[in-house]
Amino acid sequence: MKAMILQQIMDLENDSRPLELVDLPNPIPREGELLVKVSVCGVCHTELDEIEGRTPPPELPVILGHQAVGQVVENKGDEGLFQPGDRVGVAWIYSACGKCRYCRQGLENLCPDFRATGRDADGGYAEYMVIPEDFAFPIPNQFSDAEAAPLLCAGAIGYRSLRLAELRDGGTLGLTGFGASAHLVLKMAQFLYPNSSISVFARNPDQRSFALKLGAVWAGKIGAESPNPLDAIIDTTPAWKPVVEGLAQLKPGGRLVINAIRKETGDQDYLQDLDYSQHLWMEKELKSVANVTRRDVGEFLDLASRIDISPQITEYPLEEANQALIDLKSGGGKGAKVLRIS
Repeated sequence: MKAMILQQIMDLENDSRPLELVDLPNPIPREGELLVKVSVCGVCHTELDEIEGRTPPPELPVILGHQAVGQVVENKGDEGLFQPGDRVGVAWIYSACGKCRYCRQGLENLCPDFRATGRDADGGYAEYMVIPEDFAFPIPNQFSDAEAAPLLCAGAIGYRSLRLAELRDGGTLGLTGFGASAHLVLKMAQFLYPNSSISVFARNPDQRSFALKLGAVWAGKIGAESPNPLDAIIDTTPAWKPVVEGLAQLKPGGRLVINAIRKETGDQDYLQDLDYSQHLWMEKELKSVANVTRRDVGEFLDLASRIDISPQITEYPLEEANQALIDLKSGGGKGAKVLRIS
């Protein structure tokens, strides 16, 4: 099979071709696993973190990609959840132990043995992959493969972020950054909290225009002052500056949720500007999002099917995965980026 593999950690500022196109033997499913022929795989900012060394180190060499959609070729599971020919999705959560106190509480995203697709196990930047049967998801019929791919991470992690934000209908929500995840959060929030207003902070003028087109009440640059104090903010950027500036725009008792697996280190100087009285006083909260659970993915796919969320996407062939990553890092384009595998 063809696959794009990461051989070593590197700085994308110095190397624009981190992935190598190779031919590998097709993977062989073990007991309890599905063999999936991959149709498409979404490109996520987490892949940038993996390449540049901001996540726990992947098991190199590794095939990246954790937003894969494809068809079951073989099922060696014993639960009979899927048959050959069924369409399935693969998300960031590849497996968890199922036995620890976190898993028993429904917090398998915090499991000490949490394994991530495309980091701890080979992912979807390839023609075939394997996945534990219990961790694959049926894809709602109304979504094409390419439309479904971003839902598996950008949508699911956005859904978890929105739940953790604890917004109430009629409240005010801010979104910092407006890429694959945030534009889906906006659509979710409009459906779940129809009387709420949503403001967007984005560095790219095309993204700000896109946000207004989708129904944001206001869109400005990162660091601009929102016309309305905010009950909650969801930050999807790789930087610290929007977090520090966002805290200053929260109402008393407001919550800022960071939807990012890691922050880049280049702007840590902004943390020196963190002032308790301005940014955290009056019971403001700062909360991180760690991974996703199967519940998040399943509930979000159901929600997406009911409100017909169709993410805006830009497709690239598998061989152009490096270009997709560079475009993602530069902040260019609208919506989500998806690799066409087959």
